[in-house]
Amino acid sequence: MADDDRTAIQSARKSWEARKLAPALKRGGERKQKFETTSGIEINRAYDPSDLNGFDFTRDLGFPGDYPFTRGVQPTMYRGRLWTMRQYAGFGTAEESNRRYRYLFDQGQTGLSVAFDLPTQMGRDADHELARGEVGRVGVSICSLADMETLLDGLPLDKISTSMTINATASILLALYLVVAERRGVGWDKVNGTIQNDLLKEYIARGTYIYPPRGSMRIITDIFSFASKEVPNWNTISISGYHIREAGSTAAQELAFTLADGIAYVDAAIKAGLEVDSFASRLSFFFNVHNNFFEEIAKFRAARRMWARIMKERFGAKDERSMMMRFHAQTAGATLTAQQVDNNVVRVTIQALAAVLGGAQSLHTNSRDEALALPTESSVLLALRTQQLIAYESGVADTIDPMGGSYFVESLTRQLEQKAGEYLEKIDDLGGAVAAIERGYLQREIQNSAYLYQREIETKDRIIVGVNQFTSGGEPPTDILKVNPELEDKQKRNVAKVRAERDSAKAAKALERVEAAARDGSNVMPPIVDAVRSWCTLGEIADAMRRVFGEYKPINTL
Repeated sequence: MADDDRTAIQSARKSWEARKLAPALKRGGERKQKFETTSGIEINRAYDPSDLNGFDFTRDLGFPGDYPFTRGVQPTMYRGRLWTMRQYAGFGTAEESNRRYRYLFDQGQTGLSVAFDLPTQMGRDADHELARGEVGRVGVSICSLADMETLLDGLPLDKISTSMTINATASILLALYLVVAERRGVGWDKVNGTIQNDLLKEYIARGTYIYPPRGSMRIITDIFSFASKEVPNWNTISISGYHIREAGSTAAQELAFTLADGIAYVDAAIKAGLEVDSFASRLSFFFNVHNNFFEEIAKFRAARRMWARIMKERFGAKDERSMMMRFHAQTAGATLTAQQVDNNVVRVTIQALAAVLGGAQSLHTNSRDEALALPTESSVLLALRTQQLIAYESGVADTIDPMGGSYFVESLTRQLEQKAGEYLEKIDDLGGAVAAIERGYLQREIQNSAYLYQREIETKDRIIVGVNQFTSGGEPPTDILKVNPELEDKQKRNVAKVRAERDSAKAAKALERVEAAARDGSNVMPPIVDAVRSWCTLGEIADAMRRVFGEYKPINTL
């Protein structure tokens, strides 16, 4: 902005403050003392061009599909193709979940998103002692190739995109998916999807880890190498800020810590001998969408710009696809309330709209009753219809980055980038994300933010409708989903049947090869695929690697 223009705007602002603002404040003041985002960024009364000093359109904003991708990774964005509508689902046995998937596809869902139960996530078969009471509770139980074949029954694997929210056992679930495709005659080059495969955020925020961080990083880079050659259209990791935010981080922390994890994965892959442009285009991200509408939009725009510059300037990527941040978004589970559950429909709508205005490639909308149980068919249908209404009736998908050029949004994007950059410098000083996790730094930062957020709720400095204000009315729903406890016994019988009918000697040799690969440093993916073909169970394959890598014991961050 020219100096003359800046002077004229400043003069006009002073005139407005004297003529309009001062008398209004004298008459009634403002409704609270401090206006700020969850990241502590102060919100001005009004924004004008002077809030964007130093802003360069070409460098900082540009056009859709152009570096640094602030406005989106595709030149046509939703005018060319709407985001993929994924409804995260899975419960009980593979048969139960398959019925839910078919129902959702009939209702217009455009991508499959699989939720696994805790034993599957932790590498335990349904009949393991530690799985008792958890089989099929928060996701589908998958123990063997037989389960995966049932889960995917009737679904066209060469035409759909499948996202699997799985981390510690991601290598095994990917192998199961590939062998199902193989047995159906679908080439691995035809399958398309994503495994979450982000173990660093498990140590930071979630807890479904098995192996220590450095063993996990070894498996992750083996997946990168294997998939880059064998499964070219598969996204080998979904670097997740979602669970970091669910654990209590601010938007700036979610942004910074997610990018720090991404940097660690790229570093590890390069150290393992991979060329950056051979794998970076298949990296994807997964973000939370919280309640502060404009902060969330700005967060996504800042994330794209930061990642593009990190990949180009820090890692020397040459291929533009390596610099593009493609991401899935999910509305914030932590904002759902058990009180007045219908309010959650409104929260989810606001959050989904922020994800769309922020340029998400795919989206999951939570259901109104998920603070109480896994969603019913009727509530998950309403959540899907929320996306469809935004897509087809609101008009927000008709132009690209409608918030681009907003003085407020551009200023907020810049400030979030600055805050996240400060965190990244601190993490680099500690030796990177893995070292920062091992020292408990990221965990402590999130714990502190979660404490402050909860304190604001308890003091009513932050209003949660139906929880600490406007609490009258709203009976809890009675039609919540209940998982039949008999499904656990059925799943135990299923896994016992697989073990009884397979070639035991062949399975034992396959497991020995998995353990040997883990021990000698060769890529673990080919022997894991062979173990799946030999009908080894998920728990048996995970145990073969446990014998080499051991199990992670969390540090005390208090």
